[in-house]
Amino acid sequence: MAKDLAKKVGYIYVDTGAMYRAVTLYALRNGLFNEDDSIREEELKEKMPDINISFKLNEETGRPDTYLNDELVEQDIRTMEVSNRVSPIAALPFVREALVAQQQKMGEEKGIVMDGRDIGTVVFPNAEMKVFVTASAEVRAERRYKELIAKGMEADYDEILKNVQERDFIDSHREASPLRQAEDALVLDNSNMTIPEQNEWLYERFLERVAD
Repeated sequence: MAKDLAKKVGYIYVDTGAMYRAVTLYALRNGLFNEDDSIREEELKEKMPDINISFKLNEETGRPDTYLNDELVEQDIRTMEVSNRVSPIAALPFVREALVAQQQKMGEEKGIVMDGRDIGTVVFPNAEMKVFVTASAEVRAERRYKELIAKGMEADYDEILKNVQERDFIDSHREASPLRQAEDALVLDNSNMTIPEQNEWLYERFLERVAD
């Protein structure tokens, strides 16, 4: 939805969740997880300056792809291996500090649509428009399942649902930038909405804010 709005109004789109996934992918590739899945925090902290995340427009899809140190990793960061480990990575204060600084720099010029779990509360508390989008865990798991299948990737609905529920719990209970609704955010429960319906809702809210 955020991607579609950005494309429609000519704004830059940034998927902050992809940034945390990219750090997670880096940690996996560089052996920064122990056998019990705990994170080698000090080693990761030392490596953070070497992790460069960028977005480049995909001419075929009209949407941005994620690059890790100039390597296209859009598919790699969407695997269940990454999904199962991203929340502990995202909970690390030094990771959030580094990526929030990058995100705030991206937004200095405005004209940006950014999605993520702490954008309206931490990254841009003074954003001109905030939307808190929610849906049941079952609906979100079904959507992720269909997304992975459409990409030709293996997927198990029950595993995805468990992952969604665990991520919600971890992200809403972490000390650093927990997932919560900003007081001045517009709330959209899109559990029973089609993609065109939710896109139209968001675009109408955007036009209202621009007109103010």
